[in-house]
Amino acid sequence: MSIQKIYDCIIIGGGHAGVEAALAPARMGCKTLMITLSFDTIGQMSCNPAIGGVGKGQIVKEIDALGGEMAIAADKTAIQFRQLNSSKGQAVRSSRCQSDRVLYKEYMQRVVAAQENLDVLEDMAAELIVDNNEIKGVVTEGGVEIKAKTVIITAGTFLNGRMHCGPEITPGGRIGEPASIRLAQSLESLGFKILTFKTGTPPRIDGKTINFDKLIPQSSDEKPVPFSFKTGSIPKDKKLLCCYITHTSEKTHDIIKANMHLSPMYSGQITNATGVRYCPSIEDKLKKFPDRQTHQVFLEPDGLDADIYYPNGVSTGLPADVQVEMIHSIRGLEDADMLLPGYSIEHSVIPPTELTPCLETKRIKGLFLAGQVNGTTGYEEAAGQGIIAGINAALKVKGNEPFILGRDEAYIGVLIDDLVTKGTEEPYRMFTSRVEYRLIVREDNADKRLCKYGYEFGLLDKEYYEKVCSKYRAIEEELECLRSNKVSPTEEINEELKKRNSSLLKYPEYLSDLLKRPEVNYKMIALFRGKKEMLTDCMIESIEYEIKYEGFIARQFKDVEKFKHIEHIKIPKDINYDEISSISNEIRQKLKTFEPVNLGQANRISGVTPAAISILMIYIKKMKLESNRDKNNANEY
Repeated sequence: MSIQKIYDCIIIGGGHAGVEAALAPARMGCKTLMITLSFDTIGQMSCNPAIGGVGKGQIVKEIDALGGEMAIAADKTAIQFRQLNSSKGQAVRSSRCQSDRVLYKEYMQRVVAAQENLDVLEDMAAELIVDNNEIKGVVTEGGVEIKAKTVIITAGTFLNGRMHCGPEITPGGRIGEPASIRLAQSLESLGFKILTFKTGTPPRIDGKTINFDKLIPQSSDEKPVPFSFKTGSIPKDKKLLCCYITHTSEKTHDIIKANMHLSPMYSGQITNATGVRYCPSIEDKLKKFPDRQTHQVFLEPDGLDADIYYPNGVSTGLPADVQVEMIHSIRGLEDADMLLPGYSIEHSVIPPTELTPCLETKRIKGLFLAGQVNGTTGYEEAAGQGIIAGINAALKVKGNEPFILGRDEAYIGVLIDDLVTKGTEEPYRMFTSRVEYRLIVREDNADKRLCKYGYEFGLLDKEYYEKVCSKYRAIEEELECLRSNKVSPTEEINEELKKRNSSLLKYPEYLSDLLKRPEVNYKMIALFRGKKEMLTDCMIESIEYEIKYEGFIARQFKDVEKFKHIEHIKIPKDINYDEISSISNEIRQKLKTFEPVNLGQANRISGVTPAAISILMIYIKKMKLESNRDKNNANEY
């Protein structure tokens, strides 16, 4: 059977990467098809019911600024909000929320169902149709042949997925759902190398059987900060829940150690898979930190109406009966009932060095990969890749240049550049520490950085884009006002400064210099010049940050400019590295393998020296001169 309709873009998978990858091209006017096993699992939170976190909240806000959906879904379905690192500077602050697992996926399903240009087929992709190294479509397990100009694979943990609970092994990408075996075989037959990564999930616990009196409550922030710039504010009457903190005990550790031989990672059952360094199983924690007496466990609610808790911190692949014993050894969970056991999962990964920076495969034109299939972990990393793959698939269909975010523009830019330039030997997780320009790439200014792209691609409407522009004009005007107006010493001002243990004014001082003092904030400045009504709390925070960190920010922009010149020097597609005799064979091989698109990317490849970059720069200039000379000669004839 063949579907006669030719799609501009087919998305394989309906998880966090799949949803963003499908919505983007559909909103850009492309005929789009999502292939997923069941419509009911679109937007499913397979692991913890949460969005955001350190380094991840930034990605969610960037998705929003580009015109994606994750941030809006998080705001509408959140049951707790927390601003992480709130006592530190804006550069490392990250938003996180607990979400209602059911409401989140229901919201995403409504958005997908209502999206113009987007069809959904309940089936499983089995084979890729390729002709002359170019994607032509997909064949499903149901035998349906569908033609397409581009295909995006967002298979998550389903690609060759195998779940382990003690000695029990079940093929699948999630409990009750089969693995995608034939698609993995199809990729391998096309020449793609296949790696195996491992992740896991903890058991689920019946909330009615937890003794909350023994736990430490962790409430939501009093003034929740929304993820989406479009949300405005979180309603005051929104029902929010507590999370709770407990710890493993010495008894817990004894139980795990006594049964370590039954853990798939240590029994020899899982041999070639690489686990998550930054979200290890409880077995890994005991192996890596043998001197730790306890480990923290966060009990996270699954939803408003679901009496289910997710014990974040005790991901495990131990047998179900051992998991019950382990749970009962944790304070507050002595009589808790386990509703579902945790499990370890192996899944296939394509090395991300097989990709260009627009997430298109180098091997097959028109084939894009996004999410865990590229070796990442986390909903946010997946969704960030999804929207970039979706945008680039649409741009390819339209015959436009690809969209590549720089490391100085977005966390998503760093994420993708790290993957395609360096690859990853373990599941990749985003952190603020990976981002060298984090002073200028922050949560609060994601809309300033990226809305211009969302508007250009048609993912944001004109009215909203003009609203963003107006917001930043107001911020710039206020910054200029603070930098150009002085305040004279008066009794009233010095009284306010005395209250803040700040040195008194003796001479007139620029308002911006006054605001640079750590103990002075904008609200105090406003007492003496009249606070502008148009400035929201978020705008005031941005103004304070820009003033207080002005010197550091200026220095970082200089660093960006210093390296930008090599980022803009593109490497010709027809370059022949074998002709460059003055670089070593090792560097030559790396350049041929990674195929960098510009000198900046080449510079970040491990082992490529500054000397080699200089040689490349000279060689590219020589290529351009020869090309121009040939054109001039051709014109003469």
